[in-house]
Amino acid sequence: MPYEYLWADMHANPHHHQIGQLEQWYRHARQVMDFWPIAYYPFAIRRTPTGAELEDLIPEADLRADWDAVLALARCAEAEGWPLFPGYEWQGNGSDGDHNVFFPTTAGEMLHPMTYAELRDALKPSGAIAIPHHVAYQPGSRGKNWATHDPEFSPFAEIYSSHGCSENDDGPIGMERHEHMGPRTSVTCYEAGLDRGIEVGCIASGDNHAVPGECDHGMMCVLAASRSRADIWQGLQARRVYGVSRSRMQINATLGGADIGARVAPGPAELSLDLTAANAIDRVEILKDNILEKMVVHSGTWERAPLPERFAFKFELEFGWGPETRIFPDAAEKLWQGRLEVPGRILSVEKLWNTFGQQIVEQQERSCEFRLTTHRGTESGKWMGPSQVRRESLVFEVEGGLDDVLQLTVDGERYELPVRQMLQGTRIYAQYRQSEARITEKFGPTPHYRDDFIWHCAFKFRVRRAAPAAAYRLQYRQPLELEPGSQYRLRVWLKNGDAAWVSPFFCR
Repeated sequence: MPYEYLWADMHANPHHHQIGQLEQWYRHARQVMDFWPIAYYPFAIRRTPTGAELEDLIPEADLRADWDAVLALARCAEAEGWPLFPGYEWQGNGSDGDHNVFFPTTAGEMLHPMTYAELRDALKPSGAIAIPHHVAYQPGSRGKNWATHDPEFSPFAEIYSSHGCSENDDGPIGMERHEHMGPRTSVTCYEAGLDRGIEVGCIASGDNHAVPGECDHGMMCVLAASRSRADIWQGLQARRVYGVSRSRMQINATLGGADIGARVAPGPAELSLDLTAANAIDRVEILKDNILEKMVVHSGTWERAPLPERFAFKFELEFGWGPETRIFPDAAEKLWQGRLEVPGRILSVEKLWNTFGQQIVEQQERSCEFRLTTHRGTESGKWMGPSQVRRESLVFEVEGGLDDVLQLTVDGERYELPVRQMLQGTRIYAQYRQSEARITEKFGPTPHYRDDFIWHCAFKFRVRRAAPAAAYRLQYRQPLELEPGSQYRLRVWLKNGDAAWVSPFFCR
């Protein structure tokens, strides 16, 4: 049946000190998501008299007041007709791994027993689900304990987040950001659960503690019969879910007519895939029992084909490069005001946003006006801190011709973007004159035999290589002989490094 492709961040963690910002979080979530399973974070660092730092639940009174605020927000969203599922992070004694608990209605009791089994037994009657995350950490020390896993209570797992990729122990995307939690291990990774024969789907979501829906930390998609709360929840329970590392992909995959996450019968079956991405597709990997079965290489299949007179193409407009804050402290935050005008049509605009302060002011058929705010900080590598540079992007899908010239205005300066040139490669644009003026104002004339200082202190943006529709769309059909007890899944890679992980089909 046809499904809605609905996007969310299932791991956005507002803390106690951020409860007063819930309205801001909610309004931002509505800009970048189709629904929101909020994951309240009831923990904080407690310092002992000797200075040791222990993470623990916050005081009971604060915890209960915060949970009441989360439930109130869910009811407010429900009144506005937008699905918000209340939830919270559960960690227990660390032996079973961290999980985010979500409730199907706007009510629910927050409980914190020590073990996963106790949590399941207490909450399963309410219809709640508990989604494990950063599963590949050390067993017994917040890594996933697959031996205690209940697939009905936890239908899928978080395979990618700000921590990195938990799929396996040797994939190309590591888990190196949170050094204090150590590297990943094969004992607890997502594939270890599948190797046990557990029917568990997969998603990506942020583990974000500053803003919901940070695109750089991953998002999840659920295939739902409609945008209603009930149909979204049914899609989650049925494992019709997948995750992306950054940009969004519409992945319509069936095996023998069954949807992703479903059980399929042994024997001959056709794999059907219709894929639309935000950038050029490099390859699709078909995995059987976590081993590469077949690689569908898309690179090299479209580049030499002549383009029609009118065609669709996508490109990413990315902002955020600028001077070091130790030189220009006021450069920690930058407002970009822009407008794109096209001779043809703007077909779609995708928001790849990481922080608050972003806005599409007006979108019409031939123009789009936007305001983006980029941030720089010094928190890289710290516990739950964002990375140093927070870049903001828009992906435009445009219909036009090879000889068209797009007009881009940024901060009052006009740039011509010839489509022919955009298809050839990425271009960087710098506010060079403004940088030179700022340097002269602060330091006086600074002659040098090269322009390092001016270039390094200039705010910059880039227009990534454009890709025609033949590059970011793929249709594929493959007959397979399904073996009982096996599981089959897809992994997608784009040429820009973005990835997607699709919940398996389980042959039973």
